[in-house]
Amino acid sequence: MNNIVISGYYGSKNAGDEAMLSAMLEVFSELNPKLHITVISSDPEYTRKRHSVDAVNWLNVVDILKVLKKADLLISGGGSLLQNVTSGRSLYYYMGVLFLAKLVHTPIMLYAQGIGPIYGKFARRLMRWFGNHSALITVRDKDSLKELDMLKIVKPPIKATADPVLAINAVDKKSGREIFKKSHISLTKPIIGISVREWREWQHYKDVLAEVADEAVTKLNAQIVFMPMQYPEDVKAAKKIVAKMKQPACILKEDFTTRELMSLVGNMDLMIGIRLHALIFAGVMGTPMIGISYDPKIDRFLKSIDEDVVGDLENVTVEALMQEINAKWNNKEIYRNQNLKRMAKLRSLARSNAEMALEFIDKNK
Repeated sequence: MNNIVISGYYGSKNAGDEAMLSAMLEVFSELNPKLHITVISSDPEYTRKRHSVDAVNWLNVVDILKVLKKADLLISGGGSLLQNVTSGRSLYYYMGVLFLAKLVHTPIMLYAQGIGPIYGKFARRLMRWFGNHSALITVRDKDSLKELDMLKIVKPPIKATADPVLAINAVDKKSGREIFKKSHISLTKPIIGISVREWREWQHYKDVLAEVADEAVTKLNAQIVFMPMQYPEDVKAAKKIVAKMKQPACILKEDFTTRELMSLVGNMDLMIGIRLHALIFAGVMGTPMIGISYDPKIDRFLKSIDEDVVGDLENVTVEALMQEINAKWNNKEIYRNQNLKRMAKLRSLARSNAEMALEFIDKNK
């Protein structure tokens, strides 16, 4: 039996990362049902229950070393683990896991990573060493290839693929409809979903979203639904925006599963997202989307499907956002079909991450 260990931001109830893990496990099980997988998690019990997979605590070095010794491959990813924009400490943690793998001679695959930006000479030097001592690297966008090139990471096979979540299968819309009914959201009126996050306690983007949401209610007769991708943090951010609004809005206040979130998005007429995986869910479910950037990964994803961000958290305007909403509102089916066609290609690339990992294990054995 082949064994792999997966390291990432798992167990922290971030819907995007949990979706990533779900998608990875789904593809690996389809390709090799006998594969044994252990996940390094901040909450092993949560990960075991949610994903039906073995898990060890992310701070238990002894347990991590034990599973790595038995593993044929350490998968670091997916996600934006190797960057120090959103967090300086997390970069060193994930490099620490790579170090433990090297310590017990377990091959490393950087899996569908969004690489960088990485600031600081020491951090870049470390990243160069770990990158060049990996067995295989896949990145989820072409800008990450440029980052690897600037870091002078050239030794392992490197390929641009796609975010692992894009390999996940679309889900039935029934559970989303049931959640909307329980939340008193009408299924006969249009629904605009908004996925927000707190960012440095900035107020500008909250003011803009509050005004835009009010306009959408009054001018488009839409219902506004705030959907948490990280629970409960995103609920708090949504409450701050709703407090600024004059029109009613609904905040969903549960820790939903990946399938439930995808089903909710599938029942929406439009998704406005700050969270990357809210936008990816929209793509998978064929829902028109508008992205607001706080991190290069948002720009990179939208670029991969030939779309642009409407602005970033500092400079987004009511006028620009309403203009984009109106454009997509009046051409929903065109954007829906357009996104589904583009996603089909990315789905194949996303699956190739797992295919390359298993091919490496087979050759290495």
